[in-house]
Amino acid sequence: MSTPRIAVAYLATPGGNDAVAVGEQLAHTLGAEIDLCMVLPSERPALAAIPGNVLLREAEGWLAAAAAGIRSDITVTTHLSFDDSSTSGLIAAAEDVGAEALVVGGAGGGIASSFSLGSVVNDLVHASPIPVVIAPRGARLTRNERIREVTCAVGTRPGADALLKSALRLCRDTQTPLRLVSLVAVDNSDDLELAQQHAHNALDQARSALPEDIPVTSRVASGPTVEDAVTKLGWHDGDVIMVGSSRLAQPRRLFLGSTAAKMLRVLQVPMIVVPKDEGADND
Repeated sequence: MSTPRIAVAYLATPGGNDAVAVGEQLAHTLGAEIDLCMVLPSERPALAAIPGNVLLREAEGWLAAAAAGIRSDITVTTHLSFDDSSTSGLIAAAEDVGAEALVVGGAGGGIASSFSLGSVVNDLVHASPIPVVIAPRGARLTRNERIREVTCAVGTRPGADALLKSALRLCRDTQTPLRLVSLVAVDNSDDLELAQQHAHNALDQARSALPEDIPVTSRVASGPTVEDAVTKLGWHDGDVIMVGSSRLAQPRRLFLGSTAAKMLRVLQVPMIVVPKDEGADND
């Protein structure tokens, strides 16, 4: 079996370093290699007066410095490419190396608090054919060694099974505990009862699919808003959350749904957005 690979979208910025930290956490957990990817514009009129090799040398230096900061037991390869679109360039780079996921820094502008999605990240979570991992602001400061627990936000829409299967595979491959979560954003007894039943069914499915030595728990969190519900869950350093793509996503593509976007406003942990499965209709 080939060694898994994690692609990291790198810029010499705090957000880029957040992405490197989360990529390192994932790689150490999965026993994966890291591919640091930087995309430069094919043409940039403002830099026309600067010899092209100057920018190239600077970019290579930034990549080398980032690679040198990653723990020595993880194999790191750097990639520098040119594309008119940073989004398509990053997707192409991740696909070329056969990456399991593409890690990006969330800081950039657009969504408040720990995550603020810049235009490239926003485009990626609407277009990537592979999972996109959004690193929270400040991840570079904590540099968690590995994933402590995977939280999977289970929904009731058709296609949610694809997300659960992805979470089960990750936990099984890494021997990591799994927490299943159903969020109820309104104080409605019918919705709460449905969420509790669904969470119970998902718990049974997870326990039957995972070895007995991998802990599995289930939780229903309710509140007047999604943000309020998700903050009640309790989070620890090293945690990650997995969410599915919106039902508006094209098959095998991402689309960050409204619930996931609301969760991003208050989360302090990396979010793994899983592409919509073929023929599915995820939440």
